[in-house]
Amino acid sequence: MTVSARPAPAPATDLVGLFPPGSHLDRDGELVVGGCRLTDLAARFGTPAVIVDEAALRDRARQYVRALAAHWPDSQAVFASKAFPCTAVIRVLTEEGLGVDVAGGGELAAALAAGADPARIVVHGNAKTDEELAMAVEAGAGTVVVDNEDDIDRLERLVPSGSEQRVLLRVIPEVEADTHEAMATGHRGSKFGLAVPDAVRAAARLRTSDRLRLDGLHVHVGSQLLDTAPFARAVEALGALGELGAHAVYDLGGGLGVRYTYDDAPPSIEEYVRTLTDAARDRLPASARLLIEPGRSLVAGAALTLYRAVTVKPGPRTLVAVDGGMGDNLEPMLYGQRFEATVAARVGGGEPCDLVGRHCESGDTLIRDVPLRAPRVGDTIAVPVTGAYCYSLANNYNGARRPPVVFCHHGTAREVVRRETYEDLLRRDVSEPAQQP
Repeated sequence: MTVSARPAPAPATDLVGLFPPGSHLDRDGELVVGGCRLTDLAARFGTPAVIVDEAALRDRARQYVRALAAHWPDSQAVFASKAFPCTAVIRVLTEEGLGVDVAGGGELAAALAAGADPARIVVHGNAKTDEELAMAVEAGAGTVVVDNEDDIDRLERLVPSGSEQRVLLRVIPEVEADTHEAMATGHRGSKFGLAVPDAVRAAARLRTSDRLRLDGLHVHVGSQLLDTAPFARAVEALGALGELGAHAVYDLGGGLGVRYTYDDAPPSIEEYVRTLTDAARDRLPASARLLIEPGRSLVAGAALTLYRAVTVKPGPRTLVAVDGGMGDNLEPMLYGQRFEATVAARVGGGEPCDLVGRHCESGDTLIRDVPLRAPRVGDTIAVPVTGAYCYSLANNYNGARRPPVVFCHHGTAREVVRRETYEDLLRRDVSEPAQQP
């Protein structure tokens, strides 16, 4: 993945374009998202806080539903919940007709709590435990993606006699994707899935099972892809395995990238879906059922994070330190992901600053050389496009309390996840009797 170079300071209109659709400046220059002024949200809910524009979230889901219906009617979009495993987010997306992809017991619990239809749940993981597979079987999860031979062993032990669990077989397509190496999953030697010869053997074994039903194949090449070509090549790799019978299921994964910075130009949802379905017409049976698993591209742009400037330190490079950082957004540290930011009440322009976090690590830098206009202590700082993987990767480093999630909709704000308390941080401690002197 190429990290974007520092562009010249952007005008306010460009900055607003990185926030959820419909965001605008109020008459006094205040940034408004989901009908709510950002400084008002910071005052009411505190900072750091994750703000979700519910209308933008629903609109992204509807774009996927419409595109799939237009290009391949026998299809289903399944939300890759690892991107934002928040019960309220999952509930909104299931209300819009999406299924849910889970990659662990906690994500499965969240999906069920959100009211997801178990038949539309897809269970992933390269190292699923007995406990997680038992949860999936007991919940009636519609599909388990088999990632290795051990998944087959475990499922055949766990699925009750007389029952049948539908499975997909994950195949390594040996497709190199232009993304950060930590987000590439379809290359040779990937820890996910089986190489084609191993997949052929696993498929033969599954066909003899009296408890597992092989419905089809799964493939995924990576995340934050800004080019559609790798998606088409992955479909070609599945087609090379031959037909699996009438109405076989082909899960084509996810991975569509999003616009984090001014220079990013991701394909539209329409372009992405058309690429997949065109490749499917060339390589897969006409009777196939297609699944796709959007995650980042569904949720990233629907959310932002609010911080409070705690200190402004002049020097060779002005440092603006906020009350969050790597405790609520690890993407810059893990993947070198570039974000943008603005003072919520003074949008656009300004001098380059380093936006740094409060954690005891020199690596706790959110954004280098980001233009901020006259930053001062107490300012509300808004960072757009934080809806994917920021909530997922939030942590308690230095005793940080994970932030709340606030939904905004047509001027009304409501908290759907509260901020952690210090009592929450201590809740798992096991009391021990006092030691006698």
